[in-house]
Amino acid sequence: MEQRILRLNEFKALYKTWKTKIPWVDHLLLGLLMWIEEKLLSTRVDNEVSEEIKEYETLHKTDLPDMVSPIYTEKPSDTSTRLPEMRLTAPWITDIKKKK
Repeated sequence: MEQRILRLNEFKALYKTWKTKIPWVDHLLLGLLMWIEEKLLSTRVDNEVSEEIKEYETLHKTDLPDMVSPIYTEKPSDTSTRLPEMRLTAPWITDIKKKK
C-alpha cells in the first residue's frame, strides 16, 4: 500500500509543530492535514486550469460561421400509416440536386 505524506512544506511544518506523543491523535491530525491539503491543491489546480482556458479562449476566439436554416419539406406518405414524410435538409443539398 502506498504511504501518503504531506506534499506542501506549510502542512509539513504544521504537522511537526502540532504533533503530540499520542499515536492516535497524531494519526488523526495527519489525516486532517492530508484532507485539507488535498482540497487546497485541487482548488488551486481547478482555478489555474479555468483561468488558462479563459485566456486561451480570448486569444484564439474564432467567429462561428453564419448559421444556415434547414429546409423543411413535407410530402404525403404512400405507406399504410398515413403519416406525412417530413424532411429537414441543408440548403446546399437542394442546390446540388438542382444542378444535376
